[in-house]
Amino acid sequence: MAGKEVKTKKPERKAKKGGSKFFKFFREFAGEVKKLSWGTPKEILSNSLTVFAVVALFAVLIGVLDFLFGLCIKLLTNL
Repeated sequence: MAGKEVKTKKPERKAKKGGSKFFKFFREFAGEVKKLSWGTPKEILSNSLTVFAVVALFAVLIGVLDFLFGLCIKLLTNL
């Protein structure tokens, strides 16, 4: 028994279809993009204008609050 050597087989590497995980990601990504439901140009315009209006509204609101807080701090430091 001491003279016998037991050789273990190395597992064979199977060739992946299409390459590495990197390429697999992009194949799956392209498949998912094809499944997307794109809006009509009218819907896209409407949604874009809504987003623009909300952003503009919040920008004005934050600007006004910044001005008011700055004014309050200025008045408090002058006391």
